[in-house]
Amino acid sequence: MTNIGDVFRGFRISSSGLSAERTRINVIASNIANAHTTRMPGSEGAAPYRRQVVHFEPVLERHAGKLTPMGVRVSKIDYDYDTPFEEINDPSHPDAVDGVVRYPNVNATKEMADLITAMRSYEANLKAQESFVRMAERALRIAR
Repeated sequence: MTNIGDVFRGFRISSSGLSAERTRINVIASNIANAHTTRMPGSEGAAPYRRQVVHFEPVLERHAGKLTPMGVRVSKIDYDYDTPFEEINDPSHPDAVDGVVRYPNVNATKEMADLITAMRSYEANLKAQESFVRMAERALRIAR
């Protein structure tokens, strides 16, 4: 027989995955939307958009004297300083410095692949959550 606490625990775990992946999807969408932004508002000089990356960490809780994974959360949203900006010689561009324009370090193909992965993870967590709801409904019917 299924323990109803286990059902709710599973529901919380999949909910944390949904929330984390939703954040990841939003950041990827922002990266794609700014793939050609050569000057960010408020930046010194002609600083282009810098790609952002979402970092996850496990949510751990102590159960029966040991740490148990209880989901995932966004630990931070960081800038990608490892990937260099793309530099193109275009003296006519308004953001050119010495004839060179720096474009964001966003690779649209990689971002689309990451977006597909994030969407599939989101869908998997949603299906898991739907399964937990069905299990809880069955448990309630049995308890009647």
